[in-house]
Order: sequence, then C-alpha cells, then structure tokens
Amino acid sequence: MAAVRSVLFYAAFYGGSVLFVLAAVLVAMVAPARIRPVPDAWARFHRACVTHLLGIDVREVGRKAFDSPVLYAIKHESFFEAIELPVILDHPVGFGKVELFRIPGWGRAARAYGTIPVARTQGAKALRNMVSEARAYAATGRPLAIFPEGTRVPHGERPPLQAGFAGLYKMLGLPVVPVAVNSGPLYQPLWKRRGTIVLQFGELIEPGLPREEIEARVHAAINALNRPSPGPR
Repeated sequence: MAAVRSVLFYAAFYGGSVLFVLAAVLVAMVAPARIRPVPDAWARFHRACVTHLLGIDVREVGRKAFDSPVLYAIKHESFFEAIELPVILDHPVGFGKVELFRIPGWGRAARAYGTIPVARTQGAKALRNMVSEARAYAATGRPLAIFPEGTRVPHGERPPLQAGFAGLYKMLGLPVVPVAVNSGPLYQPLWKRRGTIVLQFGELIEPGLPREEIEARVHAAINALNRPSPGPR
C-alpha cells in the first residue's frame, strides 16, 4: 500500500507542481511583488496531497508565533519541511544553497518570494551579504528560517551545526526558535509511509549567547525527536 499511495502522490503533486512553477515564474517576471500567493498555494497543495494521498498527519507542538521577528532553526530530514515552510510559518524568509538559484526560472521566483542564497565557499563576504538581506526582511516583520545542519540529515544522525549558523545568530541579534522534525522515517525518498509527522517548536532562545551555548542548545532542541520510529504501515 505504501507504494500505491506514493505513486498516487507523485502523480498528483508533481503533476500539479508543473502548473505552480510555471505560474510562479510568470508572476516573478511581470509582477514579482505579487508572487506570495503562488508559493503559499503550492505549499498548501502539498499538505493536501500529503494528508489525503499519503495518509500522513502533521502535528505541531509548542509556541510558534511571536510578535517580533525570530530566527527559526529547523531540523532537516526530508524535502517535507522545505516544501512546507510557507504552511508552517507566516511568509517565511528561507535560506538556500546558491546552486539552487541557478535553476532557470526557479531561482528568479525564489528570490521574488524572499529566499536568501547561501554561498558556503565565499566565507565572510557571503555571510555579510546574507546578514544584510536578512536584516532587511526582518525589519518588515517576516520570520527567518534556516536549516542549521546545512543539508538533509537521515533520521537518527546528529551532525554538528554549520559554522555559519552561529555567525548569523550573532550578527542578526535575533532570538532563535529551534524546531525538531521527525519527517525522515515517513517522508522517504521513494516509498513514503503513513503516520504522523511532528513539528516541535522549542523554547525561545534569547540573542547574545556565546557560540558554544547557542550551538549546544539549538543542537539538542532540534534533535529532540530524533529517535526510532514505528515501521511501515
């Protein structure tokens, strides 16, 4: 049944995604300031496919909304949380590796929505550019969202955070909300499984902490759900 559900999901979601991508590229070209409804609708469409075709429920635990901008540090186990960002948060500003922005059309649409490129090989210069853009977005009240481990990590693994996270935290001066996610065991690359994906929002962490402390607290919090999951259903 997992294979059947997955095939139906791929047909519906990726078939529909073609239309959303074309719409996003078109809007980014003619009216980039009006692009928000398209990615937001795409993320909601994904949630509907996940819920109704894959049989995956999504449960949120903890406080996630705040009156002022915060930096959300999110565990990254699958494409689920990347696609779902506009559903999970209110008009978030994400960070993505610079290679993604070279994809024709997609890069332009992502920039129009408000996604910041991460050039890991450019060191301090890249960090300053990221901080400048992030500050500008935060000044408008938008939340920032980053995957501090830098890439997708298999469930059960706990790699150290990327060095850029602590630098970004220090230079932005924003509080951090760590978010644990257990999407990996269910939202697998091929055959996806039924079950419940939990998004656990941790306690707000104040700005200004030493690097060792902020990294330790965030690392522990985003891995709070990193434990064995039930088998396939």
